[in-house]
Amino acid sequence: MYKINFEKPVHVHFIGIGGISMSGLAKVLLKEGFTISGSDNKRSALTEQLEGAGATIFYGQKASNIIEGIDVVVYTAAIHADNEEYKAAVDKGLYMLKRSQLLGQLMRNYDIPIAVSGTHGKTTTTSMLTHILLAADTDPTISVGGILNAIGGNIRVGNSEIFVTEACEYTNSFLEFFPKISIVLNIDEDHLDFFKDLEDIRRSFRRFAELLPADGFLVINGDIENLDGIINGLSCKVITYGTDTALDYSAVNISHNELGNASFDLIKKGDFIKQITLSVNGDHNVSNALAALAVADLLDISVEESAEGLKKFRGTKRRFEYKGEVNGITIIDDYAHHPTEIRASLMAARHYPHREIWCIFQPHTYTRTKALFHEFVDALSYTDHIILADIYAARETDTLGISSEDIAKSLCESGMDAYYLPSFEKIEAFCLEKCKKGDMLITMGAGDVVNIGDALLKQ
Repeated sequence: MYKINFEKPVHVHFIGIGGISMSGLAKVLLKEGFTISGSDNKRSALTEQLEGAGATIFYGQKASNIIEGIDVVVYTAAIHADNEEYKAAVDKGLYMLKRSQLLGQLMRNYDIPIAVSGTHGKTTTTSMLTHILLAADTDPTISVGGILNAIGGNIRVGNSEIFVTEACEYTNSFLEFFPKISIVLNIDEDHLDFFKDLEDIRRSFRRFAELLPADGFLVINGDIENLDGIINGLSCKVITYGTDTALDYSAVNISHNELGNASFDLIKKGDFIKQITLSVNGDHNVSNALAALAVADLLDISVEESAEGLKKFRGTKRRFEYKGEVNGITIIDDYAHHPTEIRASLMAARHYPHREIWCIFQPHTYTRTKALFHEFVDALSYTDHIILADIYAARETDTLGISSEDIAKSLCESGMDAYYLPSFEKIEAFCLEKCKKGDMLITMGAGDVVNIGDALLKQ
């Protein structure tokens, strides 16, 4: 496999350079002196940033984009063998790297590569850890799967030996990584278009944990079921966190202020360390903060600096993000698209000032909707009113005989005030008619449901 060497910059071409992760990798290489080109289907803020930094961007994926001088081509899982740009690169005999392989290669250029994994919470935890590292003046390099104001985007290139990135389990991409410290936040049933079942997912996380060297560290949620199956026999040091004070790190006396933001007492090996105050809400974020605190402690960052960093973290875009108000209605947007995430976000919303909670949910992929149908119905019952938008197909085309209307019907049968509406325009008009002053309206999902809130705020 081709190996990226910061000491020998070459010309790297990205097919799909406008994605949140691909653009971040391109930015890292640009700042390390590499020549960067790439293609994407359309112009965006991310592609314009790259052009401004010196990258050559082609719009539309064509064979002619594979120009002379390219040394290696990077592509995403969304690029298939019949893609004409991909085929042109293969025909020219160029080195080919998957996005995950490039990310793994980048890790080899740092002494302390940190990988944040888990079915949920990767972006938030990576962002929390980023705030801690910045508060401690460690000058890290960061690759985060969202837009974080503290670093002015999705990437930060530092000058220290610390490199932090999210590590996604989908298509086993995180098995291409070379971490020294890994976090496992949770292991739930998801991505069933790739994995067979939960046990298959657990096997993948076990293999991810086995990547750590003997002098490495696994920071893992001690509340994960059948934890021993993940950690027994590992050569690395295992550090646990969670709700039980018998774990290495835990939180007690959790409380929420008038905005729903959480505070808790940090406990290390049974001893009180410090009260930690967050500027984000939800008990799930207390858990995420514990993971970040554990890693910070490994890096010898003081708890005072960690507490300062966490208090400054006010969330990332599309993670329970306050968007504004219209007619006295508070608009929140949230990326949650798995039942566990939905339940956590809706429970967190209860601590936020509101009269009643309206949730507009857009399911993400037919496969996930069909496989976790009953779990979706249960999770969506944690709101006062629920509106279902059509399923966002993403990479899929087969409907599998499932629809958003099926979820709405099942919720109605359970006594919920649930609706299915076939277009964003109808949903917007319905919300303006039904929502009252003091209500909270949450747009929720990993697709383009965010556009509904944006449209309402323009009314």
